[in-house]
Amino acid sequence: MAETQGLLERLEKAVIRLESLFSGTSGSHGECGTVNGVNGGVAPSVEAFDKLMNGMVAEFLRNSKILAGDVEAHAEMVHSAFQAQRAFLLLASQYQQPQEGPVASPSSVLPVLSSGQGVPPPPPPPPGPPPIFDNEDRREESSPSRSALFAQLNQGEAITKGLRHVSDDQKTHKNPKLRAQGGQIHSPTKNHTPSSISPQSPLQQNHPPVLELEGKKWRVEYQENSNDLVISDTELKQVAYIFKCNKSTLQIKGKINSITIDNCKKFGLVFDNVVGIVEVINSKDIQIQVMGRVPTISINKTEGCHIYLSEEALDCEIVSAKSSEMNILIPQDGDYKEFPVPEQFKTAWDGSKLVTEPAEIVG
Repeated sequence: MAETQGLLERLEKAVIRLESLFSGTSGSHGECGTVNGVNGGVAPSVEAFDKLMNGMVAEFLRNSKILAGDVEAHAEMVHSAFQAQRAFLLLASQYQQPQEGPVASPSSVLPVLSSGQGVPPPPPPPPGPPPIFDNEDRREESSPSRSALFAQLNQGEAITKGLRHVSDDQKTHKNPKLRAQGGQIHSPTKNHTPSSISPQSPLQQNHPPVLELEGKKWRVEYQENSNDLVISDTELKQVAYIFKCNKSTLQIKGKINSITIDNCKKFGLVFDNVVGIVEVINSKDIQIQVMGRVPTISINKTEGCHIYLSEEALDCEIVSAKSSEMNILIPQDGDYKEFPVPEQFKTAWDGSKLVTEPAEIVG
C-alpha cells in the first residue's frame, strides 16, 4: 500500500509541474487568441482527449468507486495519469514548433502511461461460486486418523460400545434453542440465491455441523472429526442424507428406507437395516458396516470404498460405476475375508450380442 501511495504522489507532482509550465507560458502564447491554428477553445487533440476522459474514463472511475478497495486505489492512479497527460497535451498545443532546450516529455513525466512500469496490475476478478462436488483432491496421503477410523470399523458389533448417545436436548429438531444459536441453515439440496460478495473478500463458507430430522429426512452435514454420531429415533419411512462429512463416524439404529453418502471423505457408517438402497457418490475413503440387511449398495464416482457385510446381508447386490479401490468383506470363521470388486472389464461380440465380464489381471 505504501508503494501505491508513493506512486500516486509522484503522479500528482507531475500534474502540478505541467500545470505550472502551462500557466507560465499562457501569457505569451495565449493572448493572440490562436492555439495551433485553432481560433478560441482548445486544440483538436485536447478536445478529443476530453471526450475520452468524459466517456470511458469517467465510467471506469464511477464503477471503480462502487467496487472500492484496491480497485478504487488503482483507478485513482489511472485518473492522475490521465490528468497529467491532458496537461501535457494542453501545454504542447501552445507551441507552433518544439521548444529548444529541455522540455518535459510524456516518457519522463508519465512513465505509467508510456511504459506501464510502476503500476500494480489490476486485481483479478472475484472467484466464481465453488463447485458442488470437489473430486480433484486425489493425492491426499493416508493419515493416522484414517487408520484409527478403519480400526474402529473393524471391531464389528463392538464398535457401538464407544458411541455416545445424543440426548433430546442435544438434537436440533427437538431443541429450539440450538436452532436459534445455529442460525438459519440451508440444505445443499435446495436452491438459494447467492449473495453479493466484495471483490477483495475471498469466497469462504464455514457451515455449522448439522444432525437433525427435517420432515422424513435425517440431515447429517458438515461433520468434522466426529466419531460418536448416533441416530436412534428412526422409522421405516425415513431416509438419511449425509453430505460433506470428513473424518467422522455415524451409527444409524433401527430400520430406515434409504441412506445416501454424498461428497464425504474418510467417513464411516454403521447401520442396522435398510429396506431400499445405500448410495455412495462423489466420495473418498468410505467404510460401511451392515449389521442387519440391505438389498442394494450403489457406488458411483468414488475412490476407496470398503463394505463389511453381515451374515444376513450376503445376498446384497453391489452396483458400481466410475469407482476404484472397492472391496467387499465377507464374514468367515469369526473374521472378515476381503474380496476386491472388479474395476476392469472386457467386452466381446458373441455373434448376437455384446458379452462383458471382468478382466483378469495379468501379472
